[in-house]
Amino acid sequence: MTQNNTTTEENKSDEKRKLINRFLMRLTKEQPQMYYATTSEISRSIHTMIKKHTNRLSVEEQALVRRMTMEEIEGLLGFHAR
Repeated sequence: MTQNNTTTEENKSDEKRKLINRFLMRLTKEQPQMYYATTSEISRSIHTMIKKHTNRLSVEEQALVRRMTMEEIEGLLGFHAR
């Protein structure tokens, strides 16, 4: 049972990362200067975008980002899957 919980948590992290990357792509397209911003500035902007556009996300995606903090976004931005 622990294996399933771990897999589910890994899945959630992967889905969150994909979602954050989607917002990141949108952010850098809309505001190219953000390419040079710090990770904390980018996470703040993504956090704001998520709050603004939550109603456009699927129910599953809304559940993933509902309690997401800027710190969590920053962590996801800093993590690179291999």
